[in-house]
Amino acid sequence: MRTQPEFIESTAGQIAAELLRRGVPPEQRVMITIDHDHELIPGRLASRIRVMAAGITTDDDIDRLIEEAREDVQPHLK
Repeated sequence: MRTQPEFIESTAGQIAAELLRRGVPPEQRVMITIDHDHELIPGRLASRIRVMAAGITTDDDIDRLIEEAREDVQPHLK
């Protein structure tokens, strides 16, 4: 008899700990679905990959860079 799937909402960094907390042994096969529906701006995921490769790893880092760029450009606007 097949059981119903269980859904866990977590971050990539916390998923291993969450599985262990739920008693899932490390050798058990699991299927993980990555939800990108939360992306508000088209292309942000592709950009995020390039940004993370440059060593910037959080949305806060990205938002800080955007704000700094906005401040640099603001004086040049009419």
